[in-house]
Amino acid sequence: MANHRRPDLTTYPELAAAATTGRHRLRLRSPVDGLDRRKLGFAEVLGQSVSATAPTAAMAATPAIVAATAGPAALWSFLVATVVALLVGTCIGQFTRRMAAAGSLYSITAKGLSPLAALASGAALLLGYGALTAVSYVGAAAYFSALLPPGWPVPVAIVLVLTGVATVLLRRGARLSARVVFVVEAVSIVVMLVIFATLLTSASAADQFARVGVPSFSLRGAASGVLPALGAFIGFEAAAAFGVEAKRPFQTIPRAILWTAGGSGVLYLFACYVQELGYAATPGGLAGQTEPVASLAVAAQMPWLAALLKIGIAMSFFASVLATGNALVRVLFSMGREGVLPRAFGTTHPRFRTPSVAIAFAVPATGVVAVAFLLTGASPARILQVLIATTVFGYLLAYLLVCIATPLFLRRIGELTRGPVVAAAVSALVLVLVLGFFVTSGVSGEMLLAWAGMVVLAAAWAGWLVLRRRSRLATIGVYDETSAADLLGSQEAGR
Repeated sequence: MANHRRPDLTTYPELAAAATTGRHRLRLRSPVDGLDRRKLGFAEVLGQSVSATAPTAAMAATPAIVAATAGPAALWSFLVATVVALLVGTCIGQFTRRMAAAGSLYSITAKGLSPLAALASGAALLLGYGALTAVSYVGAAAYFSALLPPGWPVPVAIVLVLTGVATVLLRRGARLSARVVFVVEAVSIVVMLVIFATLLTSASAADQFARVGVPSFSLRGAASGVLPALGAFIGFEAAAAFGVEAKRPFQTIPRAILWTAGGSGVLYLFACYVQELGYAATPGGLAGQTEPVASLAVAAQMPWLAALLKIGIAMSFFASVLATGNALVRVLFSMGREGVLPRAFGTTHPRFRTPSVAIAFAVPATGVVAVAFLLTGASPARILQVLIATTVFGYLLAYLLVCIATPLFLRRIGELTRGPVVAAAVSALVLVLVLGFFVTSGVSGEMLLAWAGMVVLAAAWAGWLVLRRRSRLATIGVYDETSAADLLGSQEAGR
């Protein structure tokens, strides 16, 4: 038997003194103290990233959008987008394997680029997370209201109810909201897979679905469809905001991000293939469809699948509200803790250990944005189009910055290798091309003016910090650190 020796407690006073005094002393407490550290398991963290992408809604709608630009090469566009998402996830993993942060890409970009670049990433994330949360509110309201009697107040009322529920769940604790997100998203994905499996095995569609073959490849078509296909992956990095609260974060977070990118890619490829086959004999093919899955259900004489589809998509959108809202408030928490935003955002609830002030501000604020859009009288489809475009703009900019930061960070710590450099170079090049195409030809002039206004506000915010709060720029990028309280206990460390 192994000889297990008891620790020598006689040396404890010397160890305590070494930990709390001297040049290399530990912090008394972690910079992110107050969050519920090391509580979330892998499934709970994975659920955050998966739900942020709203894969059920993406499986239902995105293939037709991609086919409208890529044509028969839509499947190849999804394949390229999956590879790009995995490369971006690999870049993010270079940071999340080495630091546990609550600020998502904002915090980790600060370790590779300058504080001003980190502020740009933070502004892009606030825009992206905020718009995506509003998207999820509108999407959930649209699909839930489709199951209720018609009437314009219904979507607004649903958003208000969902805002209240989301605020309570997020405030009550990361574990509770994470578990709700995981269960809701898992059920919605299963519902969608059941729908596709039923369509594949339906007698009326058997002959059409039996014509399995490799889709035709077109370089121009595949390239033109990468942008909308990549939009389906937006939010896959949400797990990066839970580095503080995850168990074994250096393993859990990068794995959750890569699993989300790869798993979502498989789901989208499957959904696209099924829909392409289903409309192979239809004039215009998949590209001419507005509700492709529901139409296939009607064609298969199973209209009950359409109602099941709406339930699944509505659930997926609500899970996205929780997951994206969670990521949004943790970026605000990090900025508040650093002092680049009001410090109240950096406070936590003493019992639930959540960013309570950030939650009380951000979750209702995004709900108000959703309600404001609905009250304009625009259709949910048009509202989603505007908000999703804004979401994509914010996320693509944040992804690009973290890819550029990756090799610089690794060189700074003396761990630069060829693999991450290649991943960063390829993903950054694709993101630059996609972002350039998106800004120059994918949006309206009014939206470009709105984004320009947001960029001006972000620049003014950064300029004010440089002029009036320069010392706070050095604090950007806080992450969880081992503290004297961790090693010695809070009472002993505080002496």
